[in-house]
Amino acid sequence: MPAQAPSRAPDPQRRRTALRHRLAELRGADVPAQPLDARALAALAANPGCRRRALLDGAGVDKTALARSLGSPSGFGQSQFAFMRGNAFEARVKADGGAELLRLTHGRLGGGPEPVPGESALPDLSAAGPEGRAARTALALREATESGGWTLLDHPMLALDVAGTLAFLEPDAVVVHPDGGWTVVEIKSFPMIDGSADAAKVGAAARQAAVYALALERVAERLDPPPRIGHRVLLVCPKDFSNLPTASAIDVRKQLSVTRRQLARLTRVEDIAAELPEGTTFDVRRPAAELTAAVEAVPATYAPECLSACELAFHCRTRAREEGEVTSLGRAIRGDLGGLTTIGEVLAAATGETGDPTDPAVAALRRAAGL
Repeated sequence: MPAQAPSRAPDPQRRRTALRHRLAELRGADVPAQPLDARALAALAANPGCRRRALLDGAGVDKTALARSLGSPSGFGQSQFAFMRGNAFEARVKADGGAELLRLTHGRLGGGPEPVPGESALPDLSAAGPEGRAARTALALREATESGGWTLLDHPMLALDVAGTLAFLEPDAVVVHPDGGWTVVEIKSFPMIDGSADAAKVGAAARQAAVYALALERVAERLDPPPRIGHRVLLVCPKDFSNLPTASAIDVRKQLSVTRRQLARLTRVEDIAAELPEGTTFDVRRPAAELTAAVEAVPATYAPECLSACELAFHCRTRAREEGEVTSLGRAIRGDLGGLTTIGEVLAAATGETGDPTDPAVAALRRAAGL
């Protein structure tokens, strides 16, 4: 009997090509992919259990247009006034060659002698296209690390492989310290009052900064020896009710870990796509009924926090309420209720119709109903 040829593992390049074709089919063969940015990747990390968002973002579907086609237009976005205010504050922070920004970086994170105004480097990162800018940024980071001084990279361009395609990310700034360390800087226009800011906004900024730090790691891996990338990022905000900048160092190790896991999950979106019915497409030019069926074929994990982070939040909220999902009340409540996943189950358990009386959640509900 002839010996069987040894089985070969799938060629990674062939797998990536097949994945790109499959994702193109899902969004529409001639529809350009919506590029992923740090906000989208951070939102994925904030809700890692949502298979719907993972697939749609991995396929590059325009969720704003999709929500409009479904009849649930998104209210997600930033006002023009907030956008202009943010730009004005960022320009103030970076004025005079970034002297104030470098002073804040040194004061919160150290990394070498105090920067001297006018002696820090501010390299030109302009180049043709995002690929050119990413290459120029990588070169500037290497030169800055070797220089042994303070360097401010204003709006550098970083590349991160996401589901087999490159996502180009643009942080507000990256600081290279004299000791060779790299720090991500996030500049936000929400106030920091008495040294603290809104926890939800700080959390969102930390998740976004973690995406940039992860992309920086990819650049650092190509250097020998690889420089140290700080697990603390610098968050710069207006101080109290003024327009003067202040800063805080935010530890993003947890956010980095979550983002790594979520990106690993994104690279397996073919597993989610394989479970879809034949011919499923999210092409926004298709009829609304067909698009609704396609979206509903992918499980979602809705929570009220989605309203500030996802364009499909209104659609998913409507469905969650129709099906009585307790996640529509918030993740904390969902966690407290254990195995009770619908509002109907919760009410039945509270009145004694169903439920194990030894279950702590059921017992608490019945005590509450008795009160």
